[in-house]
Amino acid sequence: MRKHKEKFEDIVNTGFGPQSFVEGSRLINKKGEANLKKVGMPFWNRISVYHSLLRMTTGRFLLIVFLSYTTLNLIFALLYYSVGVEHLVGVDGHNSTMYQFLDAFFFSSQTLTTVGYGHVAPSGLATNIIAACESLVGILVFAVVTGLLYGRFSRPRAFIVFSHNAIIAPYKNSQAIMFRIASYKNNYLTDVEATLTVALHEDVDSKLVTKFYPLPLEISKINSLALSWTIVHDLNEKSPLYGYTYEDLTNYRMEMIVSIKAFDEHFSNIVQQRTSYTYRELVEGARFLPMFRKAPNGTHTILELQKVNAFEKATLPKMEILDTGSLKANA
Repeated sequence: MRKHKEKFEDIVNTGFGPQSFVEGSRLINKKGEANLKKVGMPFWNRISVYHSLLRMTTGRFLLIVFLSYTTLNLIFALLYYSVGVEHLVGVDGHNSTMYQFLDAFFFSSQTLTTVGYGHVAPSGLATNIIAACESLVGILVFAVVTGLLYGRFSRPRAFIVFSHNAIIAPYKNSQAIMFRIASYKNNYLTDVEATLTVALHEDVDSKLVTKFYPLPLEISKINSLALSWTIVHDLNEKSPLYGYTYEDLTNYRMEMIVSIKAFDEHFSNIVQQRTSYTYRELVEGARFLPMFRKAPNGTHTILELQKVNAFEKATLPKMEILDTGSLKANA
């Protein structure tokens, strides 16, 4: 395995530690989240319920709302039933236990939502106290749910799709690492800026250490992300990866951390999205295929988002090998 050239200064303020032996399979997952799990404190101290409810998928959020609503109704229905359904005016006491409990459950749902059809009404001090408490809980709960729905709906997001693979492609009689992004919603992103950092697991004094290096880009900022953007890192003499083969990158367990920052004109806010590419997601000798074309009637451009990862095989020109004086085999 090659020892990295000393002329490239590594980054020490990435937020990740240099000890490779404590890392998992990757530093950043495909969703752009840190690939770690925090322990040492109680679960409810480690989690922000508000942030979790805002960031989870829509299906899971709706399921939690439904289960919470059903659970609250079950709890209050049990309270009404334990006091006695005879204190719920309108409930037929001759019905079976199941139907009496269902009447208490549906009365609870009407009280929790403050609908109150009037078919069933509380009677007695204990039942009225339970109904009053449930009305208060209903007001508070639905205020929270309404706020969460608005927060989820109005939260600025980048809505950027990344190519699943990064590729090593022919570029200017040499080679370059490329990946592609596109905006898949009808929001409009301007002043889009990309930063790329590579993590290499190097052998330093017989100890595996993670080092981070910034990768300069051909173009690091564009005015608008109207179409797709192929982000290019030229593997020239200015690259920390210059002279390294695909096998070298595999041996170093290379991971490229990508950060995209842009201005969303709809929200007048800055949005950001991250992801990473490991050596397993790096394809050697490929070229991205075009993903936009002119409409048949010639009035507009069609951006084919399903082709963001479409590539074909390509022949790579041979890289200039580093001189032996700058290489040193590790023991």
